Amino acid sequence: MTPKDLALFVVRRLLLLATTLLGIVTIVFLMIKAIPGDEAQAAAGLTASPEQVEAVRRRLGLDDSVLQQYVGYLGRLLHGDLGNSIFTFRPVASDLSGLIPYTIELVVLAMLINVSVGVPAGMLAAARHRSRVDDSVRLLAIFCGALPTFWLAMIGQAVIGRQLGLTPISGVATIGLDVPRRTGFLTLDSLLAGNVVAFNDALAHLVLPAAVLSIPFMSFVIRVVRSSMITALEADHVTAARAKGASERTVLVRHGLRNAIAPVSTLLGLQIGWMMGGAVLVETVFNRPGFGSYLTQAVAHKDTFAVLGMVLVVGVIVTFVGLVVDLVQLVADPRVRLLEARRA
Repeated sequence: MTPKDLALFVVRRLLLLATTLLGIVTIVFLMIKAIPGDEAQAAAGLTASPEQVEAVRRRLGLDDSVLQQYVGYLGRLLHGDLGNSIFTFRPVASDLSGLIPYTIELVVLAMLINVSVGVPAGMLAAARHRSRVDDSVRLLAIFCGALPTFWLAMIGQAVIGRQLGLTPISGVATIGLDVPRRTGFLTLDSLLAGNVVAFNDALAHLVLPAAVLSIPFMSFVIRVVRSSMITALEADHVTAARAKGASERTVLVRHGLRNAIAPVSTLLGLQIGWMMGGAVLVETVFNRPGFGSYLTQAVAHKDTFAVLGMVLVVGVIVTFVGLVVDLVQLVADPRVRLLEARRA
């Protein structure tokens, strides 16, 4: 594939992502407007007089038609304005900029745990196909996928946090261990400040929620890696490689795992979005700041701009990850390159 073909591939994907984001924003906007309740009343407060409610309605532009509100929101969005929250009375972009690092930190560690456990477990099951080890790994995958996240979070708090005392059960840091905020990521800011105690404390608050978030997703990774590698290891060229004296490790990594990269990368890209959604529940149970508490408050107060802003940010993150996954597949899989070259 030539550089021109690669550029056309990226442009097509970006246009598709922009169309997808527009569709998401439109659907969510209409859904929020369909929820019963008066946004002006929620913004003014339950004790506000009718005159005060009407003043708030005019100030927020809620006296316009739904179409006018939608077009106005898109116009402001093109200039980077996500609107103001009717609950915090601050710009939504400002609110989200302070919350995004907490959620991303949680999702990144959960994904690392997911990959570091799920991929080796899937490889082990494929290498020991039709053995007791394979059966045990498959049973583990089913068990992990069947565990409800909220139940797993509460069990983790009760057993690991309270009884064993291995990790904190709520919050993001111990009171008093403050570090200068540079990036917003507590672990990274602690390292930049050279505060090892604060880093260990932030990591201790993070590891249990991340493990809880990762376990249900681990089931999918194990099964996809196992099935992809089994199919690859049963191919004729792998049999020929073994006949030529290739070691089992070489066969597993070069032929098995390499063929599993494409489906696994696709799955992991999808799981980024799923984890962003699952983080809402985990953050609520563990009392962590982030998208969870913000979304709960926004929906409860019918805070249209707050919900739209959060959905848009999550959509941008997910679609960007999808673009990265497509590029990884383009580089790793010759079949994808051939297909894209034909389209070009």
